[in-house]
Amino acid sequence: MSNVSSLATLARTASRALSALSASAKDEAIEAIARALLSHSDAIANANRLDMDDAEQAGLAAPLKKRLLYDASKIQNSVVGLRSLALLPDPVGRTLMSTEMDEGLLLYRVTCPIGVIGVIFESRPDALVQIAALCLKAGNAVLLKGGSEASRTNRILSDIIAEASLSAGIPAGWIALLSSRAEVDEMLRLDESIDLIIPRGSNAFVQHIMRNSSIPVLGHADGVCHVYVNEEADPSMALRIAVDSKVQYVAVCNAAETILIDRSIATNFLPALANALAAKNVVLHGDDEARAIFPMETVDDWHKEYLDYEVSVHIVAGKDEAIDHINRYGSGHTDTIITENKDIAERFLREVDSGSVMWNCSTRFSDGYKYGFGAEVGISTAKIHARGPVGLDGLVTYKYKLYGKGQIVEDYASGKRTFTHRPIPDEGKS
Repeated sequence: MSNVSSLATLARTASRALSALSASAKDEAIEAIARALLSHSDAIANANRLDMDDAEQAGLAAPLKKRLLYDASKIQNSVVGLRSLALLPDPVGRTLMSTEMDEGLLLYRVTCPIGVIGVIFESRPDALVQIAALCLKAGNAVLLKGGSEASRTNRILSDIIAEASLSAGIPAGWIALLSSRAEVDEMLRLDESIDLIIPRGSNAFVQHIMRNSSIPVLGHADGVCHVYVNEEADPSMALRIAVDSKVQYVAVCNAAETILIDRSIATNFLPALANALAAKNVVLHGDDEARAIFPMETVDDWHKEYLDYEVSVHIVAGKDEAIDHINRYGSGHTDTIITENKDIAERFLREVDSGSVMWNCSTRFSDGYKYGFGAEVGISTAKIHARGPVGLDGLVTYKYKLYGKGQIVEDYASGKRTFTHRPIPDEGKS
């Protein structure tokens, strides 16, 4: 048996034990992890400095180095996130539906862990902590593969989390770290041991995962997010939101990559926007109409995720063209409209086909932690199971529990008995 196969088998065994753990046991383990991160803060920071030195030598782009950095401040942020997660309700064992099929025949739909999850993520060591803790809280085992540029940081974090959780009574093997692309390729073939794959990366990478595995895949290919400035927008509000959406943190999937502006206000609004973005060192790429109003580069692709200080600008005739453009060129991630017209806003929210749609606020709010989900394991642009920021609710599935008293189907097929299908009051079992 190969190393990855052995890890997956251990994870499968651990997942069954995890599914039976109490909420308090899982929360105590998360607190133990938080304490361990603090007590090993210096060692973690030292490992991260070595990764950062290598990244500097390799010429890693500045936004990616910012994501790679995991210093004392970010460790403290992780601890705050872990303790916030521990305070959230247990997602396992919640009754979603309760029906009396007949007297004494009671049906419940109850949440349960997915099982074993494989997560492939980018060069953010804090993502490893978030993902591991979310999976633990939801009762899942997890196999992790981070970016090679964070190999030392990821290794020490994985070891600390495994040791701390084991000391808190969590079964061994529930978390494992893969170290190479070859191991990822092997993981993708383990459909008997792994229940779900969550990839975080480029479109080409996610497509590769989908083509090379029969395991269900949950994730998003890219984040081509839009800010649409409608003609009835408050100009000062629109400037603040557009700038924040683009530059608050450029190297993330919920940063704006295209700004749409209604033609009727473009002559006045675009120069103000361009100057505000230029002050933040943002390079603009526009269509012919935008470039006629303000000097900028020519846009070469409307479906482009820059993840850098660059943004596309498109002048539109109005709300219809804006919605059509987003649905054609967007990635189904996050899009926002700036307008004072409630009817136009509601139409935008209704017709734009994305996981998160917003009105008069920054695309950067599209985040599991900001939504109150206890961080996120990723963003899903799928429409089945989970969509948008995937927090605890996206890491559980459900099963049906049927409680009977000797009933048989023949009695109902013959007409001897009939179904009642009545809701059961909230005090029903789960």
